[in-house]
Amino acid sequence: MSRAADPLVCPGCGASRPADERFCPGCGMPLVFAGLPLADPSVTPARERARKIKKQFLDGELIAVATGRNQPEAEFIQGLLLEEGVPSMLRRSRGFDVPDMLAAGPRDVLVPAAGATAAREVLLQADLLAAGQAGGAGARAGIDRPSRIAAGLLGLLAVVGAVAWAGTELLH
Repeated sequence: MSRAADPLVCPGCGASRPADERFCPGCGMPLVFAGLPLADPSVTPARERARKIKKQFLDGELIAVATGRNQPEAEFIQGLLLEEGVPSMLRRSRGFDVPDMLAAGPRDVLVPAAGATAAREVLLQADLLAAGQAGGAGARAGIDRPSRIAAGLLGLLAVVGAVAWAGTELLH
């Protein structure tokens, strides 16, 4: 007997659905075959985490919404986002990609663009993001651009040169 003929049920609300659907329209949970027990003891931790992710937050480019000072803090932020159904991933912040540092150094928390607003709301509620902040790591992205750093250094060099020239003119 083929499993495709079995009806699907929602493990969250128990509603029966046709075999061509994959998610429950009522609660958004992935549907399972009716013959399977709802409490499967062989569910791995990775599969359990995947069940928490809401499908409406999966689309778009990855956006940095927060920065953890180290790996455990970033994983804590990731856990908060996962509890709200927002998928995320960690990346070592720019300039801290030395493998010898292991768990030390800042980590950027990235989420898909569709989940960025929900992620920022979760971070605001947890007091991990300032109310006026545009988006954690994204708020400091302008500082990291090499062209801005070079322009600032050239401007500083011009000011120092002008002060030195003015000082030599006053001595003569």
